Parts: sequence; structure tokens; C-alpha cells
Amino acid sequence: MGVWMHSVAAAWFMTTLTPSPLFVALLQTATSLPVFLLGLPFGALADLLDRRLLVIISQGWLLIATGLLTFLTLTNLANPWLLLALTFVIGIGVALVSPVWQAVTPELKNPNELGSAIAINSLGFNITRAAGPAVGGLIVAATGPGYVFLLDGIVFFIALVLVLRWKREAHSNEGPNEHFTGAIRAGIRYIRFSPVLRSMLVRTFVFIIFASGLWTLLPVVASKGLKLEASGLGLLQGCLGVGALIAALILPPLKERFTIDHLVAAGTVVFALSVLALALLDSLLLLIPVLIAGGVGWLVVTSLLNFAAITYAPKWVQARALAIYLLVFQGGLALGSFIWGLVAENFGSPFALAITAAGLALGLFTMLRWRLQRGLSLDLRPSLHWPAPDVAEEPDLEEGPVLVTVEYRIKPEDGHDFAGAMFKLARARRRIGAARWDLYRDPCNPGRYIESFVVESWAEHLRQCQRMTMTDRAIEEKTFAFHTGEAPPVISRFVAARTYYYRTNRTYK
Repeated sequence: MGVWMHSVAAAWFMTTLTPSPLFVALLQTATSLPVFLLGLPFGALADLLDRRLLVIISQGWLLIATGLLTFLTLTNLANPWLLLALTFVIGIGVALVSPVWQAVTPELKNPNELGSAIAINSLGFNITRAAGPAVGGLIVAATGPGYVFLLDGIVFFIALVLVLRWKREAHSNEGPNEHFTGAIRAGIRYIRFSPVLRSMLVRTFVFIIFASGLWTLLPVVASKGLKLEASGLGLLQGCLGVGALIAALILPPLKERFTIDHLVAAGTVVFALSVLALALLDSLLLLIPVLIAGGVGWLVVTSLLNFAAITYAPKWVQARALAIYLLVFQGGLALGSFIWGLVAENFGSPFALAITAAGLALGLFTMLRWRLQRGLSLDLRPSLHWPAPDVAEEPDLEEGPVLVTVEYRIKPEDGHDFAGAMFKLARARRRIGAARWDLYRDPCNPGRYIESFVVESWAEHLRQCQRMTMTDRAIEEKTFAFHTGEAPPVISRFVAARTYYYRTNRTYK
């Protein structure tokens, strides 16, 4: 609520400081840029550090930045550059706390209630998105922007007090701790080799880039098309919030009867029809139920996509997956807002809204290839079936790279099916840390195959053993079933010799 109130107050305040449209546009850039620059690094921090501590730091950061902005505004010392700078600083705090807030949601609820918890979280986001600008606008009109910034500071202080009272259970990580840059690479690698998370990101981007048209052009339709004042715009935005509340109430029973893909498709159709109606209707009374329905569709789609972002990644990489989801979400909003604003400026708002509605409808075809339902079958519990290697001489944690080989003996006639199963296993190996993977066959000894994969260091290999999930284990067991030897497949590990020579102060040539 505080962030959304700040957005409208800062935009109005900028218009009083300078008549330049460029500065007003840069204000949105200053708000969104921290997510693009810092979203993934902050997501990595949320996986590496104590999440409660990060929330405390972010709320303290927001409190200090908002307090400084309040002081400068009330003392008439603010200028356009200071407002841009402090808005960017506040955006940094929001970028830090956003993946952390969502990543702690599974810790606060029973796993069976996670879907409802995420829906309630999305409900709060969407209600405040609708009500925040309206409330902020009323306070600005009555008292000025300085008191909105003051109220923001009070909100951040309350949040800080609540988090300080939260007694989070200690969460210990198995295996050696990750380095910051390595954690970022691991997060990107996991997304790259996770089909269900890639499907979620594609569906998110396709929906958001078109859905942003409603949020971008609703103020234009209200002011120019319907000739409404600020209170009228607040009413329309409030209708979206009412729809979101209705959706939060009906979504849990709907999830028990329909698949996630069907619900996302239905929500998209409802939202697309609402956007089309906004383009065609010029009656406030008719638009009220239309926007309530639009709020239902918006929350159904966004809460289910958010649910997928949280539940389709194991705990060790959860915040990084959420950070990438938020980056795609915010990036789609920013890009879509620019595109549909440009289209509306040249061809009119009704035309732009009609195009976005058509785009939402065409976006449903993405469901044919990128399905979300597959993610519900994942078992992301740690399998722990790869024990720590039993070595005669323990390598240093940073020694590497490490080559791991697995030797199989299979029936020669099963070679084609075995290779197909192995390539599914390859994605699992790459998700949990393999930088490179290959499968070799022995032409001199048909039926002999060598699987090899490389990880960055010995520490990363130890972490890899801890990251394997029950789903990964099931994939591995299907490949091991092709093995015909009396003993299990032979697993061997090799550490790059040059790092050993460096460690023992020997000359390596």
C-alpha cells in the first residue's frame, strides 16, 4: 500500500517540480530499473542468507529513504534529481524484499494450504495496487505529497516492527555454502534446464505484456473517454480490487475441480473480454461489472503463475526462481506499458485495447506447448541417495573442475531407448550443477556407455549430491534399469590435476 501510494504521490510531485515530461517518464524508470539490475542478485542473497535478516534490512532501508524524502519534501528542499535518486533508492529496497517475501510464504503455512496462502498474498497485492493510487491521490489533493511520504514511512516502520517480532525457525544448509556469483550462475542454470519453470516464464511474459494494456490505458479511458475525475478513476481501480477479492474466495474450490492450465485459460478469457469491453463501452455503470470480472480474471491468472513460481523450484533455489519470475513480470509490465502507450498515442486507446484483447486470446495457444500442469507432478523433496564421496584424500573445496563418470553395461539392442532416457537425465544433472554433460559409447565394445559431466569445483559436487530431488532420482532409476551388469553402474570422480599441483606448491607444466 505504501509503495503504490508513493507512486502516485511521486508522479504528481514531479509535475510540480518540473514541466518536463522526460522527468515524469524517468520516474517510472527509476522505480523499475532496480528490479532489472538487482532482482536476480537479491534473489541469490535470499537463498544464501537469513531471509528474516534481509527483510529487516530492506524495511530499514525503505524507512530511511522514505524519511529523507519526507524531510526534503516538507522543507521544500527537494528537486527533480533528488526525487529521481530517492525513488531509485526506494526501488532498491523493494527489489530486495520482493523475492524474500514470497520465498518465506511456504514457511508460514501448512503445505496443503500453500495455494490459499499464495492467493491471499496475490489478493493483498492486487487490492493495494487498485486502492493505493486512489488513496494516495486523495491524500495528495488534501494535504500534499509530503504527508503521503510520511505515511509511507509509518507503514514501513510497522512492517519492520512486525518482522522483528517474527521468530523464524533456523534453516541449516547441507553441504558447503555457495559463493554469491556461483549462486547466480546456479539459479540461471536451473531455470534453463527446468521445462516447467521455462513454461511458467513463457506463459507469464505472454500474458503480462498484453494484460499491461488495461493498467496502462485505464487512466486515459477514465479521464479522456469517460470524462471522470480522480475519484472516478479510483472507483474503476477499486472495481478491479473487488474482483480480486472475489477471485481469492472462489479460487481454492476451483483448483480442486479444474487443472491449473484450464483455470489460467479461463482467467485469461475473462480478462481479455473485460479489456475488449473497456475498448467498446462508454458507460460507467456498464464498466463497473466489467472491471469486477476483469479483477477476477487478473487474480486467477497471476496468483496461479505465482503459485507455479514458488512451488516448481526446490528450496535451495526458490528465491532465485522467484526473482527471475518477478523480473519477467515487471519487465513485461514495463515493455507492455511502453508499447500500448505508443499505440494509443498514434491510433487511440480503443484500438490499443482491442489489440491487447486479441493478443491475450492468441496467447492461449502457448498452453499447447508450455503446460503448467506438469509441474504439479514434481516431487522436489531432497532424495539424498547420492552419499558424500568416500575418498582417500579429501580435496580442497575450491579444487576443480571435477569430472564425474558413470559406466553402464546395457544390451546393444537397447542403445536407442537408453540414449533417450539419458538425455532426460542430462537435464537433471545440469539443473543441479553440471556445467557440461556428454554420453559416449564404446565402438569396440557394444553395450558399453560412459556418462560424463563436469562441475565447477569439489564444493559444487558436494552440493550437487544434496540437491538431487525425488523426481531426479526417479529419472536416474529409469536409466539405471537399462544396466545389465551384476554390480551397479560404476561411478568415478576426477579432480583437475593442476589445482592439486598449485595447492601443493609444485610447478605444473
